[in-house]
Amino acid sequence: MVDLEEDIRSLQLDSAAEDINGVVNPEDEKPDVDKMDEDPKQEVQAQSVEAEPKAKVKEILSVQDEEDEQMKKRHLNVVFIGHVDAGKSTTGGQILFLSGQVDDRTIQKYEKEAKDKSRESWYMAYIMDTNEEERVKGKTVEVGRAHFETDTTRFTILDAPGHKSYVPNMISGASQADIGVLVISARKGEFETGYERGGQTREHVQLAKTLGVTKLLVVVNKMDDPTVNWSKERYDEIESKMIPFLKQSGYNVKKDVSFLPISGLMGLNIKTRLDKSLCSWWDGPCLFESLDSIEVPMGDPKSPFRMPIIDKFKDMGTVVMGKVESGTIRDGDSLLIMPNKDHVKVVAIYIDENRVTLAGPGENLRVRLSGVEEEDILSGFVLSSAANPISTVTEFVAQLQILELLDNAIFTAGYKAVLHVHSVVEECEIVELLQQIDPKTRKPIKKKVLFVKNGAIVLCRVQVNNVICVEKFSDFPQLGRFTLRTEGKTVAVGKITAL
Repeated sequence: MVDLEEDIRSLQLDSAAEDINGVVNPEDEKPDVDKMDEDPKQEVQAQSVEAEPKAKVKEILSVQDEEDEQMKKRHLNVVFIGHVDAGKSTTGGQILFLSGQVDDRTIQKYEKEAKDKSRESWYMAYIMDTNEEERVKGKTVEVGRAHFETDTTRFTILDAPGHKSYVPNMISGASQADIGVLVISARKGEFETGYERGGQTREHVQLAKTLGVTKLLVVVNKMDDPTVNWSKERYDEIESKMIPFLKQSGYNVKKDVSFLPISGLMGLNIKTRLDKSLCSWWDGPCLFESLDSIEVPMGDPKSPFRMPIIDKFKDMGTVVMGKVESGTIRDGDSLLIMPNKDHVKVVAIYIDENRVTLAGPGENLRVRLSGVEEEDILSGFVLSSAANPISTVTEFVAQLQILELLDNAIFTAGYKAVLHVHSVVEECEIVELLQQIDPKTRKPIKKKVLFVKNGAIVLCRVQVNNVICVEKFSDFPQLGRFTLRTEGKTVAVGKITAL
C-alpha cells in the first residue's frame, strides 16, 4: 500500500487525501462496471485530475484490484460464428444481459428502438450491433466486442458477421479467438440454407479451424420456433448432418466439439439449465457451463513476446491494439515493432478500460508506446521481444489444404490469392509446388506435381509482395497458420512449415 500512498501524494491533491481512508480497502470494494468506464485519458490531463480527485485515487486502486483479479481468472476470447440470421448477435446480447453487463433500462430502450423499426425480435442483437448500418439491416458488419465473466473465466465476445460480403471481418474476429461458438438456426429451411454450398456455416467452420479456433461449441438456436418446438428429431438431424462436415474440416468431434440446444431470444439454456417441462430429453449443461468447462491450451507466458497489431490510433502518444499470442508484457519494457525494427518503450498497458502493469497470453490489450509514430505502423505489424524478434519474410514454405477453387480453376505455380495470417492481409503468389501429400496416409506422393485440384494437400512455396511477420507453425501455431482467399471466397487453408 505504501507506493499507493506515494502515488496519491505525488498528485498533490489535498482533497483526495481525505477520501483515502474511505476508499483504500480493495477487498471490500470490487471495481464495478460503472467505475471501469473511467477514461484512461485522465492520467495525463492535469485539469481533469483536479476536477475529479477521487477518480484518480480510484484508478490507482483499480489497478491494484485488477491485478489480484487477473491472477485468479483465465481469459478467453469467444467468437460467435454462423450463417447470417442464425442469431449470433441476439445470443451474444442475451449472454451479456444474463451475466449482468446490460441493465433493464438499456434493454427497454433497445426494445422500443427495434419496435419503431418494426423489427421486434432484434432488440437483443442491438446490444452487440451498435452502429446504425447494422441495426437497419439487422446484420453485423464489424466485429462487435463485449465482456462477461463466469465463475472461473473472463470472456471477451467477438460477434463475427455472418453475411457473405463481410467474411474478411469475420476473419479478423476469428483470428483472435480461443473458442468458437457456432450458432445454427433450427428453424425449418434456415439450417439448410446456412449449411448448403454457398451458405456461410460451412465457410465459417473451415475458417475458424485454420484461424486456430481449436474448440467449437455448436449451439442449435431458435429451438423455441413454432416450426421446431424443442423437437429432439430436428436437433438430432442437425447434429448428424454437422458431425461428418466438422470431421472433414479437421475437428476431432469427440474431443473438441460439443452440441447444445438454446433459444437466444428467450434466453433459455444459456445461464441456467433447461426446464424439464419445456424440453424433457435434454439433460446436458447450459451454455455458461459448457464455456466454463472448455480446456484451452494457453500460449506460454515465458516464451518470447508476440502481439500482432490489429489497430492503432493516436491518444496521448501512439496506442496499438492486439491480442498477446505468447510471452508477457510489462510497463516500461523495451520492444521492437517488426518488420520495421522500430525500437519502442511501453508507456502504459490497458485491458478493457483498466490500466495494468503486466499482461500475459490471451489478453486483448491496448498498449501506449513511445518511440514510434502512429503513421509508421500498419495492421499486421507485430510488437515483439527485442532479444528474440519475430521472423520477417517475403517467401515461405507451407502445407496447404485446397478447399474449393473458383469455377474449375486449377491450382498451380503462378496462382495468385490474398493471404490472411494473424492480422496480416497481403497479396501472394504460389511460386512452386514442391510435393503433393496423400490425404489418407499423410505421406508425400513420389511423382512430381504440376497442379492440384479441390481437396488436395500440397507443399508449396508462397511469395508475398511486402515483408510480413510470420513464424513456423511448429513454433507459434497462431502466427503460422493462414487462409488463402480469391474474390471473397476461401480457397485454401494452410500452415507454414519453413521460413
